[in-house]
Amino acid sequence: MNHRPVRIGPRAAVALLLVTLIGIAAFGWPLLADGQSGLAHSRDAPWLFAGLLPLLVAVVVATIADQGMDAKAVAMLGVLAAVGAALRPLGAGTAGLEPMFFLMVLSGRVLGPGFGFVLGSVTMFASALLTGGVGPWMPFQMLAMGWFSLGAGLLPGTQGLRGRAELLMLAAYGFVGSFAYGTVMNLQGWVLLQGMGQGVSFHPGDAVAANLARFAAYCAATSLGWDLGRAVLTVVLTLAVGGPLLRALRRVVRKAAFEAPVFFGSG
Repeated sequence: MNHRPVRIGPRAAVALLLVTLIGIAAFGWPLLADGQSGLAHSRDAPWLFAGLLPLLVAVVVATIADQGMDAKAVAMLGVLAAVGAALRPLGAGTAGLEPMFFLMVLSGRVLGPGFGFVLGSVTMFASALLTGGVGPWMPFQMLAMGWFSLGAGLLPGTQGLRGRAELLMLAAYGFVGSFAYGTVMNLQGWVLLQGMGQGVSFHPGDAVAANLARFAAYCAATSLGWDLGRAVLTVVLTLAVGGPLLRALRRVVRKAAFEAPVFFGSG
């Protein structure tokens, strides 16, 4: 039986859908904004979407309200988030090496998409506090990491796929997902960095296709190596230690029996 400490109940699903739609708008709205719009070129634009933070918290609250998290699940969330937050500074600033990504892949796979999204968001929040990385970009990082971990929980073959084949699938997801994370975070910062050159700058009011072509050039010129380092490290760690960690996580989930009903005796 596959136990998951966080299931996506009705309220959690609504909150997750809402924060995802708002997040997509937050990342992509400047591409559709008129050239005269302050949103399209203001350095204060990210603050307009600081509301993402309370919405992300609302997802956590909604999962608890749906009775998807008990005390044991909250404890596991705290432990994994603390480990992930501690892993992030080990590689931050060094060729994009961020070992926390492989832990998010494995945790999302074992514990499900609901837990994965909450874990990714909470871990990024904790690591920002730990490293002093709090700023208008933080809600975007929390959302992007939540998506990354949620995606691992949505991978197929949860019941039957095990062993080397599962590790290869997780490694492939980690590779692609690491680039996807870097790309969406590039989009958040790129719209604020104008005047870098006609070939890579964001031009408010230009056609979406033209701006996306410049964005692709910007990613290739500025972050391709960084994203590649993150992706390769995620693959290496997943293949090297993923097997034992998957077994350990599944053993903890099985013994904790998160979804087992609790009965209180009369005496």
